Amino acid sequence: MLIVFYVHVLKLFFVNLFKIKVMNTKLTLTIEQSVIEKAKKYARNRERSLSDLIENYLKVLTADDESKDETELSPTLKALKGSFKISKDFDYKKELTDRLSEKYL
Repeated sequence: MLIVFYVHVLKLFFVNLFKIKVMNTKLTLTIEQSVIEKAKKYARNRERSLSDLIENYLKVLTADDESKDETELSPTLKALKGSFKISKDFDYKKELTDRLSEKYL
């Protein structure tokens, strides 16, 4: 998310510096009123527009798979992947709580 912010800042810098025209298109969305109100409050608290937040979110969603290549698993992790099977009813949060309680209480 931080990278998206820097890209946005650089975009604004170059748009203002070189007076580059960026083509914007209107989009109509149907969203629950309560979601819109919360989203507007979120944007206002961060001094951003709702359109800007949605645009950046869509950019992240549609980004190329290049970032996935960067987080490729190490050979050791690849070898271990799939070697541990847990039951479908395994409750990770309960197990974590139990183990931490044993350790610290």
